[in-house]
Amino acid sequence: MDLNLLPVRSAIALKSSQVALLSLFLGFWLTGCNTQTTPTPTEQNSPSSTLTDPARPDQKVILTTFTVLADMARNVAGDKAIIESITKPGAEIHGYEPTPNDLKRGQGADLILDNGLNLEHWAERFYNNFAKIPHITLSQGIEPVSIAEDTDKSNPHAWMSPQNALKYVENIRQALVTLDPVNAKTYNANAVAYSEQIRAIDTKLKNAIATIPPEKRFIVSCEGAFSYIARDYGLKEVYLWPVNAEQQATPKQVERVINTVKANQIPAVFCESTVNNEAQLQVAKETGAKFAGVFYVDSLSPPDGPASTYLKLLEYNINTLIKGLQGN
Repeated sequence: MDLNLLPVRSAIALKSSQVALLSLFLGFWLTGCNTQTTPTPTEQNSPSSTLTDPARPDQKVILTTFTVLADMARNVAGDKAIIESITKPGAEIHGYEPTPNDLKRGQGADLILDNGLNLEHWAERFYNNFAKIPHITLSQGIEPVSIAEDTDKSNPHAWMSPQNALKYVENIRQALVTLDPVNAKTYNANAVAYSEQIRAIDTKLKNAIATIPPEKRFIVSCEGAFSYIARDYGLKEVYLWPVNAEQQATPKQVERVINTVKANQIPAVFCESTVNNEAQLQVAKETGAKFAGVFYVDSLSPPDGPASTYLKLLEYNINTLIKGLQGN
């Protein structure tokens, strides 16, 4: 959607009447919800909103669909805009169900940033409540990878590759400059500085993988979230299920991974922080491989965790992967 063609509203204090909010909430749910999931505690409680902060009345308000995008956007926006994630750290994104508070916050936003590539199955219904608020898909311009060999659906986890992250940053920069041209100079400068940090991690990842023998360069995870890293950095990807919407490994999936790990003598297997690792622990037990830890993918960790920012997420995942493959 072209940001230039959509009206942009300034952030305002949210004082919607109960009747208006109830109508909005009912309208959202009447559109239907195909995914029946039990939200985790972090999903049930939306983040505390700063949208009504009287100290910052002139700043634009940008919502993102999940925490990784919010951190990226904050690095580009600096102190010139208010950035909030709809979901909290630790939330599972694929089947998230927006709350009444999410809808309330959406009313006060000037822009919403999403990932696209079929990650946020709930986003279209969410946007139906805010027809006049623009939204930008940050994976624009990235060549998609198939989610699995037998499907043409795109893998949504493009941000997991530092090389793709540079395109996310550029898309964020363009969106903010268009929304708030008065602060374009700040957005442009911040985007350059942040991109340099991402390039440094890109170099580190290349150098780290170079220390692993080519025949051992496997990344074995629960979710197929590493297809872009595998493509961009010469790894082979093995996973139990394509997307976390499944979260239950079938006996056939477990057997396939066990056979692959055994055949290639892969020393380590991993899972993701937002899903149950029971099936992957079974793989480790059956193959003699080490369960070498979790990766952060769809969500940052809480502030006191090891992946509280996107850059820390990348660093943590790289270190976890290399240590596991080196047998440490």
